[in-house]
Amino acid sequence: MDIQEIQEFLPHRYPFLLVDRVIECEPGKRLLALKNVSYNEPCFTGHFPNQAIMPGVLIIEALAQATALLTAKSASGKGATYYLAGIDKARFKRQVVPGDQLMLEATYIKHKRNLWSFDCRAEVDGTLAARATIMCAVAENVS
Repeated sequence: MDIQEIQEFLPHRYPFLLVDRVIECEPGKRLLALKNVSYNEPCFTGHFPNQAIMPGVLIIEALAQATALLTAKSASGKGATYYLAGIDKARFKRQVVPGDQLMLEATYIKHKRNLWSFDCRAEVDGTLAARATIMCAVAENVS
């Protein structure tokens, strides 16, 4: 999926659209996406001015957006809105800095009705940067 297709599923726009491309997608199983981390992003003006580090909450948000895309491709598709419903077991293992390419992986665990659970990992150069179990809620849009 390129950025235009991603925008068909996610309502986020700059500066909060944190998935640049989907590299692999196996609906109902797994999604691999990437986020190119650029020094020009607004978060780096204040986090931290002399040592730019991507905030952990934005890494989790990028993973949550990956889960929304996998949910969309697996079930509802277009015509739904995807919400971050929960974060469990979040751990940060490596700093993410400008110039890094953040690989976002979401692996399906289970779902019940409109609540989907995923095992998520964020890596840079094959090294784990963060991981979490993330829940995504699906709300069907009513026209």
